[in-house]
Formats: sequence, structure tokens, C-alpha cells
Amino acid sequence: MLLLEIPVVQEIVAKITLKNFYLRLCAYLIEDFSNWDNFQKSARHAVYVPNGVLELMPICNDEFYSFKYVNGHPNNPLTNKLNVVAFGMLADVVTGYPLMISSMTLLTAMRTAATAALASRYLAKKTSKRLAIIGCGAQSEFQILAHHALFDLTDVVYFDIDPAAMLRFADNLKNEAFSLIPADTIQAAILDADIIITATACKEKLHILEQSWLTPGQHICGIGGDAPGKTELDPEILQHAKIVVEYLPQTLKEGEIQNLGKDATSLVHAEMWEILSGLKAGRENDTEITVFDSVGFALEDFSILRLCYQLATEHRLGKTIDLIPQSLVDCKNLYGLLRNTHENTTKS
Repeated sequence: MLLLEIPVVQEIVAKITLKNFYLRLCAYLIEDFSNWDNFQKSARHAVYVPNGVLELMPICNDEFYSFKYVNGHPNNPLTNKLNVVAFGMLADVVTGYPLMISSMTLLTAMRTAATAALASRYLAKKTSKRLAIIGCGAQSEFQILAHHALFDLTDVVYFDIDPAAMLRFADNLKNEAFSLIPADTIQAAILDADIIITATACKEKLHILEQSWLTPGQHICGIGGDAPGKTELDPEILQHAKIVVEYLPQTLKEGEIQNLGKDATSLVHAEMWEILSGLKAGRENDTEITVFDSVGFALEDFSILRLCYQLATEHRLGKTIDLIPQSLVDCKNLYGLLRNTHENTTKS
């Protein structure tokens, strides 16, 4: 089976460029979301601890099974550790044999950004050129570049309560084609923005955006609210917006809509698969306010693992490892792998 360590993930992206990686990933996401009924799905299994959350995210169709382990520890950056780290596996459903284990810290950031950008393609105005991002943490650059792969962005306005984060964000994106515009406040950042991304890490129910600050036609990607008790939007926004989610049973517990109580289900317009497969409309005019309430779902990990497996195979990348026995003459003689070792140890 293949092992994709971080340098291999970097090489895969370098082979085809980040923009093309995003475009190919979006095609995989559309294909997988459009085959929604062919997947066995469940909300992720989450273990909440005082300083964060530890999660397993499984899913499968008739061909592949995948899972991802991922954490969320918002205080980690205080000791220069990542808030989110992850690894995942892709397995063959027919035999149950694992095909690939991969680092997914980078891949999680990229699949989150690609999914948000894909949602924006259907929910934002097609002429969108000005994007505002609130929160310049580890997700921020990925979000911008994924959106730029699908939209011809001309202006990116950014704000963070940490000036150092804003400086890093600007330095990382200084050679891109769009203009970078720092803002002093959230209200200033979102003024005239077509697309607004909220990507903060605070583990609280916050109002990063207020309903009164918005103007008709804006689209919001809420990606920072992704756990019980952790939200970013004024609930009044949700009362007046067209809301799209990934997987309703999970988003009810973890997304912005957790603040809507018993009205949550009735106020959700669609799950993402319904939009991508054409069963329900995305944006219908240039004045409605739309919200993608993103918490991250296992199908997105499935898509990016499937893509990376194909690319690694095509370009002969990755390390072959013996995670499972491959050299048994008799598949029932598992003990044979230890017999000589045990006998030699006994004799000595």
C-alpha cells in the first residue's frame, strides 16, 4: 500500500500546480456529491475534551472506504502547534485491504477551501470579484486561492485581530494577481464584498458578522463554526438568508444553524448535494443573501483521498509500505509470520 507523507503531498501539488489541483478536486467533489445516495454516511464521531476535540470521519461507497482522524485544538497556536492536524486512509471495499495512508493536514485545508469555493460558485453572484475574509489563520490562504481558481478575483480585503496574522497572510499572497487590502474593522472589510468568508478559531458563540452590516446580494462562507457551542454568525442573518449545508444531521449539531433551535431544519434550503446535482436552485437573483454553513464532511475527505491516490499512482509518487501481510503462502497460516522468531527466541 502507499504512504503519502507531507513531501509527497507537496510534490503532487507541484506536479500539476495548486490551481489545477483545486480544479480537479472540485470535479471530484461534484461527482461524489452528485452520487450522494450511493454512499453510506454518518456524522463524524467526536470526542470533546476541555481543550479541543478529537474526531473520526468515515464514509464509503461500493468501491472505496475512507476515514480521517482530525483534531481541533484552538489553543495550540499559543505553543506554536497547529490547531488542526490530520491523517486518513483509503481502502478497497471488495477486499477490505487498505490502499493508501496519507497525511491530511494540508489536504484538509485544501478540501475545506475547495468545498467552500464550489459552494460559492453556486451561491455567490457569478460576477463576484471582491472577497472579504475575516480571520487570517491557517485556513485563510487556502480559501482565497481556491476561490481565485473559480472566480476572477480583483480585490481581497482581510482582517484579523492579530496584526502578525495579517502580515503573514499578505506576505504569502503578495505575488497573486488580485489586490490585497487590509481592513481596520470587520465592517470595513465586508463593505462592498461579493463573498465574505468567516474563518476564526474562537471556541465560543460569537457574532463575527451582524445582520445590520450586510447588503443585498452578499454570499457568506461560514467555515469557522464547526463544533457544538462554536459559531460566528448573528442568528438573525440565518433567519433572512438562503442556507446550504453539507450533511444536515451533522450541521444541526455543529454548524451555525445550531443557534436556530427547533426552526433549524425548516430554515435550511438544501444540502450541498441537492445544489450540485441540480435538484434545488442555488442563487436565484442578485439581491438574496446566501450562506454556506460549512462544518466539513467525510465525503470531502473521500474525494481528496481518491484524487491523491490517482495522482500518486499516475506520477509514481509515495512510498510502498508493508502494513498488512503480503507474503503468506497459506493465508490461514498467519502464525507462520511469527513462528521462526518465536522458536529462535525460545532456543536462545
